[in-house]
Amino acid sequence: MAKLDDQLKAAILRMPVKEKDKLLLRLVAKDAKLVRRLIFELLEGGETRDERAEDLRRLMLKEMPATGVKHLTPGYLLLDLRHWNARINEHVQATKDKVGEVTLVVLLMVEAFRRHYDMLRSFPERRSDTFAPYLVRRLGGILKKAEKLHEDYHIEFRRDLNELLEYVWKFKATAYLAEAEGLPKKWG
Repeated sequence: MAKLDDQLKAAILRMPVKEKDKLLLRLVAKDAKLVRRLIFELLEGGETRDERAEDLRRLMLKEMPATGVKHLTPGYLLLDLRHWNARINEHVQATKDKVGEVTLVVLLMVEAFRRHYDMLRSFPERRSDTFAPYLVRRLGGILKKAEKLHEDYHIEFRRDLNELLEYVWKFKATAYLAEAEGLPKKWG
């Protein structure tokens, strides 16, 4: 973001309040992330973080493809994971919910394995050549974020995270990548 010149800052501060307000509203409207954050902080009072996370969790579980869906491939499952990761990122940008991010991402990935492990195994390993690296990289990043959280929060995602690690080490396409990434076989 470009830094404003001191003279320009002074000139803006001298502008009439009504004119500054109009400019501010125009600028805010151009930044969707800022709008979402302001809605959360100003309209919702910043107190709906847990409710928003729970709504996202329910929606994610409801709309994720069910077990046995025809025509589902590792590539299509990856598209779905990316979609939900984007929604989780929007939630985190608006609410600054670090615990929710870890919990939701772990749930998303473990639920993908719970529902579609048999489908993933049924394809040749090369069909997971985009799914596996994405999942392992995302898991590595989430593990780093989980380590930074206070240990009292670990109970919220420990069981799912350990189940996810079991799947990652059991699934051949992700196991060798997990080893290269240095992922643990068990967490906490």
